[in-house]
Amino acid sequence: MTDPVKTAQDDLAFMRNLVDQGGRAGTTGGSLFLAGGLLYGLQCLFHWAQFRELIDPPGVVNLIGALGPTVVFVALLIVVVARDAKSTATGGASRALQAMFAGIGLANLAMVLVFGVNAATHPGFPVWLFYPPVIFALQGAAWFVVWRLRKRAWLGAVAIGWFVAAVALGLSVDMLERYILIAAASLLLLMAIPGAVMMRLAAKEA
Repeated sequence: MTDPVKTAQDDLAFMRNLVDQGGRAGTTGGSLFLAGGLLYGLQCLFHWAQFRELIDPPGVVNLIGALGPTVVFVALLIVVVARDAKSTATGGASRALQAMFAGIGLANLAMVLVFGVNAATHPGFPVWLFYPPVIFALQGAAWFVVWRLRKRAWLGAVAIGWFVAAVALGLSVDMLERYILIAAASLLLLMAIPGAVMMRLAAKEA
């Protein structure tokens, strides 16, 4: 019979090695974080400018502002995943990364379905406004795990930042302007900047 304590220790050691690898994983994750933070952070600022009536773009620009960031990010994600699939060995670390991203994707899909159904059945209630705080809290949990494994102060600061942003966003659903600004600041400060840091550290370790 397998010793559960020994198994847990082996799993923890494997995850620590995975996190400590840096290199391509840091470059890939960092580039996606940087792109996502910039795209969606700027999208929030675009909507804030609309809310404040600082800009009045035509319909086609509104459509680009609403869908453009997601289209660009998904395209980038496909390119990056396809590139890494060709250049990365199919070892345990690779399988773990694939499983992690697949799990995150499934969790997001489940929440989209939950919030989508409730938004459709409760049209008078801003259900969708509670979706980003949940995502922010999950981001905080992910960064907290990485901080526990690597013991780097800046990782812990990012984790705390996501948790604070999740609470602040959840308490601002009735104040749309504040809500948008919190989302924009969080994406730029807690996603784009850490992504750039990850890429820089990965370049040093390469």
